[in-house]
Amino acid sequence: MNCIQEDRINELLNPSAPPGRLEVKEILARARKCEGLSLEETARLLYTEDDYELQELFSTARFVKDKVYGKRVVLFAPLYTSNACTNNCLYCAFRSENKNLNRRTLNTEDIVAQAREIEKQGHKRILLVCGEDQSQTHVAHINNAVKAIYECCDIRRINVNAAPMTVDDYRELKKSGIGTYQLFQETYHRETYKKMHPTGIKRDYDWRISAMDRAIEAGIDDLGIGALLGLYDYKYEVLAMLQHSDYLLNKYGIGPHTISVPRLRPAFGSLIQEAPYPISDMDFKKLVAVLRLAVPYTGIILSTRESEALRDELLSLGVSQISAGSKTGPGGYGHEEENAEQFSSSDHRSLSQMIKVICDSGYIPSFCTACYRRCRTGKDFMDLARHGDIHIFCQPNAILTFKENLLDYGTPENISQGEVVIQKALGEIENDRLKEATLEKLDLINKGQRDLYF
Repeated sequence: MNCIQEDRINELLNPSAPPGRLEVKEILARARKCEGLSLEETARLLYTEDDYELQELFSTARFVKDKVYGKRVVLFAPLYTSNACTNNCLYCAFRSENKNLNRRTLNTEDIVAQAREIEKQGHKRILLVCGEDQSQTHVAHINNAVKAIYECCDIRRINVNAAPMTVDDYRELKKSGIGTYQLFQETYHRETYKKMHPTGIKRDYDWRISAMDRAIEAGIDDLGIGALLGLYDYKYEVLAMLQHSDYLLNKYGIGPHTISVPRLRPAFGSLIQEAPYPISDMDFKKLVAVLRLAVPYTGIILSTRESEALRDELLSLGVSQISAGSKTGPGGYGHEEENAEQFSSSDHRSLSQMIKVICDSGYIPSFCTACYRRCRTGKDFMDLARHGDIHIFCQPNAILTFKENLLDYGTPENISQGEVVIQKALGEIENDRLKEATLEKLDLINKGQRDLYF
């Protein structure tokens, strides 16, 4: 695989001087066109350290996020089906040599029970996650789980984070009706990757990075990439993710729908408890903002690894999807297993608490799953998002799904605050016919109808 050009990245990581204020201003002006940034421009922004320039960067990221996606922030929860794994990743609690981890693989009945617990919170989106053990978490295990959840719960979209597969297995996975297929390279730096994955199938860097090619060949056109930040220089990882994104977009016309930015956290029984390449909170905010400008069409996902305060701040710096009320071990919802989680979470707030935070931040919580059922995926989604038009659907669908959540799950405080947010969001819909249609659907929701969308 030649999608990651390490020599080119290394050239850009050794600048003779940081960017000056005029250069930063020119790059940010181009970023406001929402057409993305080149690898060179991205690298220059990553070396910005001046406080004034950083504030301008953050302001631009906020502008681009709002212009492309509107004021909505999508909410979801992970569902871990298994922590069985044949790999031995040094940073992960699931590693095969961790003999103190309580191993568990949920059967279909247990998985449905977990999905129901997540649904009770008010979620409509799930990220299905499983350890990489092909004897237990094969494609049939995943497909059975996805189909059972759709049949037994009012979960409307299931994304899947699972090990690299063959083209034939990806074809089977597609049949279950998944949303996004998500896979992290962990680190794009080959030498570091080799050190971090001493045994198991995961040791093969090329097999992992080529997984998206096989998924696309199998017909899966909605993809999510990411890196575990802290294993190597974050600047390198950002530029590599951008190279990977550009490669997919140029070759297939399909860039990643999402990019995840997990930072390394302590994990029970892992061999690496502190990041080899620590990332300060300021640098983390900077890389999120830079990613937002570099790939404006891509959703940026933030997990509960980060602290409450930092997650709240990142809502306005480019993050467009966020987890809430998360458990990171199999069977964790309703009955938490001790020493079974993949990593330590920092934000333990409930979904209703996160709804309040999002509203306080000037955004609207969204439980939208419309694009997948309107076939706005792959190239169709890219065309809308790259031209900054996806917000036409995002804003009204956020309003409708938030209204439904308030009626079915809302606390008195959420309901009171949410109605104000909804009225404000309605006022931001510029198209009069779309606004009227949204009001009509809101009336139907008030009368008991559910799952209405554009």
